[in-house]
Amino acid sequence: MRPRRFTASGPLTGRIRVPGDKSISHRSIMLGALAVGETRVTGLLEGEDVQSTAAAMRAMGATIERDADGMWHVHGVGVGGLLQPQAALDMGNSGTSTRLLMGLVATHPITATFVGDGSLSKRPMGRVIDPLSTMGAEFTASPGGRLPLTLRGISPAVPIEYRLPVASAQVKSALLLAGLNTPGITTVIEPIPTRDHSERMLRGFGAELTVDLAEDGARVIRVRGEAELKPQDIVVPGDPSSAAFFVVAALLVEGSDLVVENVGLNPTRAALFDVLRLMGGSIEELDRRDVGGEPVADLRVRHSLLTGIAVDPAVVPSMVDEFPVLFVAAALARGRTVTTGLEELRVKESDRISAMRAALELAGATVTETEDGLIIDGTGGDPLPGTADGASVVTHLDHRIAMAMAIAGIASKRGVEVDDTRPIATSFPVFESLLASVRPEGAAAA
Repeated sequence: MRPRRFTASGPLTGRIRVPGDKSISHRSIMLGALAVGETRVTGLLEGEDVQSTAAAMRAMGATIERDADGMWHVHGVGVGGLLQPQAALDMGNSGTSTRLLMGLVATHPITATFVGDGSLSKRPMGRVIDPLSTMGAEFTASPGGRLPLTLRGISPAVPIEYRLPVASAQVKSALLLAGLNTPGITTVIEPIPTRDHSERMLRGFGAELTVDLAEDGARVIRVRGEAELKPQDIVVPGDPSSAAFFVVAALLVEGSDLVVENVGLNPTRAALFDVLRLMGGSIEELDRRDVGGEPVADLRVRHSLLTGIAVDPAVVPSMVDEFPVLFVAAALARGRTVTTGLEELRVKESDRISAMRAALELAGATVTETEDGLIIDGTGGDPLPGTADGASVVTHLDHRIAMAMAIAGIASKRGVEVDDTRPIATSFPVFESLLASVRPEGAAAA
């Protein structure tokens, strides 16, 4: 355990750049490993989750190296060319690595065992196991469809048409990746749009992929199998989920005026910034541009008094990972914020609804937990009281709980004690040093 108390130390100012987008980083490694030739990636997120993906692709035959300048070089084996791993694939804490790699392995004639840490081993994998089994893969899983599990892939697999029962970019992506090495056309029907990095990047690598709208408004995504992927040069934009913590911090701490550079603003990912603007947040886009097919801008964020709102559940898939830090923003807003439709948060790295309710209450916020969300009565802009001496927020090995409550700490009177900061390294290894760099007294304290 590595506990830390996060305390107020003045406004956040200057310019920062957050690490690369985690979703795009995962996919660039995976697709680079399936292309023939060298894919070069700059701006890759070098957190533990992405390292788990890289280690797994190395174990299945790809050559993946980082040079001194921070560029990653991926020499792929070609679609259909994955090799039998000689040991279990350790996914650490990464649900994205696990579910997407299950899709890749399912349509190759290899067997792989997936293991993970205590948090990941509690997460259900049935939503991926069920459709991949229909394609012909076989699974031996722990009770409840959890890790450790062994997957026996099949080639040739059977192409399927699958309608997603829940909005999940991970399930969609797993099936599209499985379809790459499946003869014919694999179809995924998505009633509620989710992040579309897989579709964008698959096209960029040369896969034959189409997206159409059905009469009921669902997205119908088709990928033609036995694809030949071409290596790419990829520039990874800054992760909006990581930027979110600094955006909320600057909104909450009086006197803050912060620019967060190079933030990916893919519309399937950036709903948090729209919600914060609806609450009265001053978030200005500077130099909006396209980088590698993804919209990007620098965000100038200034301290604002936020007002509570009822968050439209339709935006949940576009900001599902950002709710922990939105809850913190709501705790300091004027009036009541109501969130619904968040059932998915109960099966993340932790039950994020219960975990954030308990954490915010410990820090002095007024929170009511419902079956599918939280109702938060804000302080009207006043700092939270913070946690008492000897009381620590329980993070449940969840990086986003830890970072969200760190932000609550710097917007509190006596600080917030977080029980363990180690999980932060899964997605944002430089979070604490970056936070210190934008706070006048924080740098010395860190």
